[in-house]
Amino acid sequence: MIYKLIKSSEGSRREVDGIMYTTKIETDMMHVIMAELEPGAETDEYVHEGEEFRIVLEGEIECEVEGRIFRLKEGDAIWHLSDKKHRMRNVGRGKARYLTVRAFAKVK
Repeated sequence: MIYKLIKSSEGSRREVDGIMYTTKIETDMMHVIMAELEPGAETDEYVHEGEEFRIVLEGEIECEVEGRIFRLKEGDAIWHLSDKKHRMRNVGRGKARYLTVRAFAKVK
């Protein structure tokens, strides 16, 4: 496959503690997830292989990486290594949405 068109309503969805995760696509080299957080909701702390690029689509979040807190608003983005402790928190008054593109380690 050389391309895949993904409609806005497509993707597998799961809800955990006020956060709706929608996997938009997952391949051998990347994983793309849209997350929707209710006000005050926060993710668990994660550590895994790869690296991540995250962009805020709506609202305001705090992205904590290795204890350092970054406040992101609509249009802001952050990149970090995934093997560093990280979590996200909705610090705004309304729903927050962000897109995460996770790249996996290279296959040897």
